[in-house]
Amino acid sequence: MDSLHIDRATSADLDALVPLFAGYLRFYDRSVDKARIAVFLGERLARGESVVFLARHGGRPVGFVQLYPAFASLSLARSWILNDLYVLPEARGHGAGRGLMQAARDLARETGAAELFLQTARDNTAAQQLYETLGWVRDDEFLVYTLDPRDTGAVPTPT
Repeated sequence: MDSLHIDRATSADLDALVPLFAGYLRFYDRSVDKARIAVFLGERLARGESVVFLARHGGRPVGFVQLYPAFASLSLARSWILNDLYVLPEARGHGAGRGLMQAARDLARETGAAELFLQTARDNTAAQQLYETLGWVRDDEFLVYTLDPRDTGAVPTPT
């Protein structure tokens, strides 16, 4: 493959990002609606609600990483949530994932962040291997809980 270039994405990159994001959703067995993806990503970029880096090999879009700003209360500092990372299957093994992860790390350093945080599927061992070779440390101390606020289940009251 030709040389790798990683740049911070803007709204002008939306057409390149949408198919990559669709691939990301397919990887996690989610439904794909390209119009909804375009609106979602377009809003994040236009409002400055996320930072997206786009990887290109020879000018061809091959991957992206999306980060959301947050704060680490225990560190009393800024942090970044590395929410999405995806590289096209045929482009894997050529440095795009590493390059995108480095761009995320550089952003964290430039903004004085205390930490980068990510979650990945337990069976996504390829990603876990990449993270660990880049110095990421798996947290076995804290549990992650989620709640779908759209769930109409009643909140139990203490007895």
